[in-house]
Amino acid sequence: MLKEKLKHISRRDLFRLAGQYGWSSTLLAAGAMTGAITLPRLAEAANSTYGKRFGSEPKHKLKFGAAGFNERNLLIERAGCLQFVNDLEERTDGAIRIEFIGNNQICGQLNCVKKTQQGIVDIYAASTQNSAGGAPYLNVLDYAYMFPGRAAQYHFLYHPASQKILRDPMRKKHGIQFLFSHAELRGIQLGLKWKDKPTVTSVEQLAGTKNRVTGTQLGRIAMGLMNLNPVPIAWEETLDGLKQGLIDGAETWMSAVAYANMSPVVSQCVDLRFFCGTEHTAMNAEVFDGLGGTLQDAVMESAYLTQVHVQAANEAALVNTVGASNPQKPNTIFAQNDVRVADISDAEIAKAEQMCSPEFQPQAWEQWRERLNGWAGGIDTYSEIHKIAREIPKDTLAENVEPRRWWKTS
Repeated sequence: MLKEKLKHISRRDLFRLAGQYGWSSTLLAAGAMTGAITLPRLAEAANSTYGKRFGSEPKHKLKFGAAGFNERNLLIERAGCLQFVNDLEERTDGAIRIEFIGNNQICGQLNCVKKTQQGIVDIYAASTQNSAGGAPYLNVLDYAYMFPGRAAQYHFLYHPASQKILRDPMRKKHGIQFLFSHAELRGIQLGLKWKDKPTVTSVEQLAGTKNRVTGTQLGRIAMGLMNLNPVPIAWEETLDGLKQGLIDGAETWMSAVAYANMSPVVSQCVDLRFFCGTEHTAMNAEVFDGLGGTLQDAVMESAYLTQVHVQAANEAALVNTVGASNPQKPNTIFAQNDVRVADISDAEIAKAEQMCSPEFQPQAWEQWRERLNGWAGGIDTYSEIHKIAREIPKDTLAENVEPRRWWKTS
């Protein structure tokens, strides 16, 4: 991990280098280095990276607001932000230069999308669920049990039909160009009150618990139907809520627990997989349109390359870094913090699906389904995505999903 590689460099020296070369150049340089990193090596690499990036005057300078992400946690949850920056700058020979601003310095999970719409930042990274408050069409990804697994999520993101079902409505309704996303499915991450309780095996064991919910309206519908008492809490406040026992758990995904330093206050990750956990990167559509054809093509190719990178890298990180497996590998984040992964059987998942999915509880979803279908120009959004998600075998491994350039029909 980058944190381990940087252990010989003090925080003060790191900030001094960043002050001289900029955080983007410093982080890009550190991310490309192998082995333990010393201050002289990092300074040399940052200087070289700075020289490449600032060797010519860019045609477009873009700000990338990356919520709470930084060089450390992007190696835990592999959202691809820095890979995208590096590839796009190189691909355009410096015609596009991107200032990467993470650590919630310019925007957070709940408002990055709004600040992109307002033009404060040009590109952002945050979960689609937290962003749904500012861009409600993102709820279209959150029908309960629409995706049977991570492979189905990636299959949809690569699918040409994602253009008309997801991306085009986002442009028209919210002025956002959806680029790429990581893919996990949400469960209930239980706090320390559950440390000495038996490992959860069914949703019934969670009935009556109080759990944090994101900005997604559809996620709240599913949780209500499963008697999981959704409580809206900002992502930045969820750690304290779990620590203080104000909530029993939080609906999120496993690499989010790990990257946000929640592992010390989480005892069980209940793998209900009931709706999307998608940390996406997108940009202001007007900014994208203003780049011109050649640079627009470059953005799309960099987004595609990053999507392929994220697909492979996050699958590996889930097992090797996070510890989201049974049995767990030693020295993973979950193993070090005694976080159990509570696997749920297919039979119990089927019961949960019958409790809350639109297929079995259509009335509860009717209002939002009608609204989303209207925004999509009359497409039956749930049925269409549900069908695409089942075009591949259920047991397909996520890393084996075939990448496709979704904006090309052939």
